[in-house]
Amino acid sequence: MNVLRSTFSSLRVPNFRYFWLGQLLSVMGTWIQRTAQTWLVYQMTGSALLVGILSACQFVPILGLTLIAGSLIDRFPKRRILMITQTGFLLLGVIMTAIVYLKVVAYWQVLLIAIGYGVLQSFDTPTRQSFVVELVGQKDLMNGISLNSTVFNLAKIAGPSIAGVLMVQFSVGFCFLVDAISYLAVLLGLFLIHQTHVVATPSKQRIWRDVLDGLRYVWTHAEVRLSAEMMLVVCTLNYNNNVIIPIFAKEVLHAGAQTYANLLSATGIGSLAAAILLSYLSRYGLQRNLYVAVALTTAALQAAMIVVHQFALAVVVMIAIGFCNMAFLNQSNASFQYDIPHQLRGRIMSVYVLLNQGTTPIGSLYVGGVMDVAGGLWGFPSCGFLALLLLVPVLWHHRPLIHRWRVEQAARHAHA
Repeated sequence: MNVLRSTFSSLRVPNFRYFWLGQLLSVMGTWIQRTAQTWLVYQMTGSALLVGILSACQFVPILGLTLIAGSLIDRFPKRRILMITQTGFLLLGVIMTAIVYLKVVAYWQVLLIAIGYGVLQSFDTPTRQSFVVELVGQKDLMNGISLNSTVFNLAKIAGPSIAGVLMVQFSVGFCFLVDAISYLAVLLGLFLIHQTHVVATPSKQRIWRDVLDGLRYVWTHAEVRLSAEMMLVVCTLNYNNNVIIPIFAKEVLHAGAQTYANLLSATGIGSLAAAILLSYLSRYGLQRNLYVAVALTTAALQAAMIVVHQFALAVVVMIAIGFCNMAFLNQSNASFQYDIPHQLRGRIMSVYVLLNQGTTPIGSLYVGGVMDVAGGLWGFPSCGFLALLLLVPVLWHHRPLIHRWRVEQAARHAHA
């Protein structure tokens, strides 16, 4: 019972519980939509590069808008911002459902809707990340971050598998309908939240000065800066599963939609295991040694996919990749949020989202181009080998800080 209480301590807070449950259903719908959308485009075009462009279109707006969004998030109530963005997602889901059911869907239409999702995500994601501390407080922040991450990985497990069943039993269009309906859950959760203290700091300063304040904080604080540099490499190159897996499933495993969904679910299983483990370990603070290890391991595992040609082995490796990816993002999130000024939280988390999602277009276009030229077998290895090549000098440059992390971690374990 003590283990369960420690693992799920932040869910005792009613506001966070409403937020968490609403997100669980909503994000599951999003993963159903992403799985169906990627498969739809690949069926329509037969091109890995065009699938990569689709992914890029969804994330390109984040490059241009997220830092500006961070400034606005700090100025206005976060619950109000989320009500607006989630309503926007609902409307886009309805449009996507309509054009598919009416059989008028075209590639350019899917790209435009993907751009719309990207614009909304530029505001929605950093708002959700910075909203957690307002709901759970500083005491349960680490646990809240871990459970918030668990939402996405429960969805990654169930969403693609459900999408595979829905596509086979019903249609691709039905997946988009389910996605549209799922946003009602998070809107209900937001409606139920009642805050006695809303964190918002109206500012007369120009937005670009607010943006510079956030960037300056990240640059001048060594631990956050190292996290940012590692995220730039890992998130650009090692988070392209949506682009790589459908091509890998077809060209290497010679399989279809269900295998694609199963491999995505395998990454979700590994991610869920990491999220639950880190939720329990959150009472011990940041796991710095694990943080560096999983960054290197996820790159090494993707490089090792060059020798994987069997479905069973692919599932095992994808579970391991999912575990490492989740652990890396969890600790990156905590590094960015831990002990930072409340009035800068939105701006600092917008940098986190920029590195986490805004770099995706670069990685998507890179790996899509590689697979179009060299084939689906080279999707994961081309990302893994390049990530290892770039991570080594980053970690070498910060070796005094990493050594200090090891000493502090050893001291905490000895004290415990």
